[in-house]
Amino acid sequence: MNSFQDFKISKQLHFAIEDLGYSTPTEIQTKSFAEIGSGKDVVGIAQTGTGKTFAYMLPLISGLKFSKQIDPRILVLVPTRELVLQVVDQIKKFGKYSSIRVVGVYGGVNINTHKQAVWEGADIIVATPGRLYDLILSRALKTKHIKKLVIDEVDVMLDLGFRFQLTNIFELLQEQRQNIMYSATMTDDVAVFINDFFKNPTTISVAVSGTPLDNIKQITYDVPNFYTKANVVCHLLKEKEEFIKTLVFVSNKKRADVLYELLEEKFKDDVAVIHSNKTQNYRIRSIENFNANTTRILVTTDIMARGLDLDLVSHVINVDTPRFAENYMHRIGRTGRAQAQGNSILLTTEKERPYREAIEKLMGMGIEKKDIAEEIEISTKLTWEEQPVSQERENPHKQQFEKGGASFHEKSKKNSQTNQGGSYKKTLKLKYKKARTKGDKNFNKRNKQKGKKPF
Repeated sequence: MNSFQDFKISKQLHFAIEDLGYSTPTEIQTKSFAEIGSGKDVVGIAQTGTGKTFAYMLPLISGLKFSKQIDPRILVLVPTRELVLQVVDQIKKFGKYSSIRVVGVYGGVNINTHKQAVWEGADIIVATPGRLYDLILSRALKTKHIKKLVIDEVDVMLDLGFRFQLTNIFELLQEQRQNIMYSATMTDDVAVFINDFFKNPTTISVAVSGTPLDNIKQITYDVPNFYTKANVVCHLLKEKEEFIKTLVFVSNKKRADVLYELLEEKFKDDVAVIHSNKTQNYRIRSIENFNANTTRILVTTDIMARGLDLDLVSHVINVDTPRFAENYMHRIGRTGRAQAQGNSILLTTEKERPYREAIEKLMGMGIEKKDIAEEIEISTKLTWEEQPVSQERENPHKQQFEKGGASFHEKSKKNSQTNQGGSYKKTLKLKYKKARTKGDKNFNKRNKQKGKKPF
């Protein structure tokens, strides 16, 4: 199909797609439409930025008939609160000219608010696993009419430890349903998950897991330490006309805060930071400001690399080389979306070089190497992770103690008691000639008459 006009969908959906400015479907969207529409279990593997959300929602919305029932018929599970809000917003845009009711539920918000929203009725529920499970257990949400289940970014859910909750949710759903799963990578955990819960699924793969988009230019720099990396980032971001909208990735929340403070000194309100320790309102506001070009630089962790539709990101800077090569693919997938030209910059220390080699092996190509500019200061300051571990010469951490020595002695025999259980009790009874039971006064007397010794 070369155009959305070739899809057998309602006029209302065609009008909504035209309003969104979409004309040509991506490969994953073309291949998914008929398969999902047939009611089969479907597993879709496609690169980040190829329109996976639209790929599964278009056929589902197309087949959703008008209904006044309160209970939902379609359930979409996503790993983060930001993705819930994004998917809900996209569904509302697709259903602009129809009567589709969609509700998003997620943690960090008073559950009574979500209970009220669910009680008012919805055709589609978009949820994080934890909040959905709470709503089901509280009987605020009934699952008997859910016939379509979508799991978006399932590999992230498994990485975040949601497998137990997903399993519990599956047990509460009707067995007769269509399962749909989309992801950017196919890991061993995902393969096991599919084998456990899907029935002969149709696999739609439009790219090898870990294949980079052709329109993303990639370069890498060898840098000695984190604070030198910060100097490189500051130097690059001075070029405001080139680095129009930049997403900066670091490995953890603490480094994100440190880098944000360093960038804020130079770029003031031009920079924002977002990670899981920030409040929900702060996170939403940071994303909105970034998309609205109010802020030019957004510092974040890997959780933001998955699924979020950030508009027209010109550059992705990987301050820390990710330990897992697949995470690099998700990061750079934030740029070069919708066939636009993208740019990725990777900063690597000597310790991180094996990670870069793994990335290049996964992609089947090398990343262009460049030298850092001479005017960039090489910092001698180290983070606590980079500082060498010192050990006193005469005080090793693990001391070896030899058995014996001048003050060593064996325990005396009388202190060497052992727990013999029942046999120990019998020994006491033999020693003290105890009767078998208390109050059995005639026990020993009878034994004496028979010529037997007391027990």
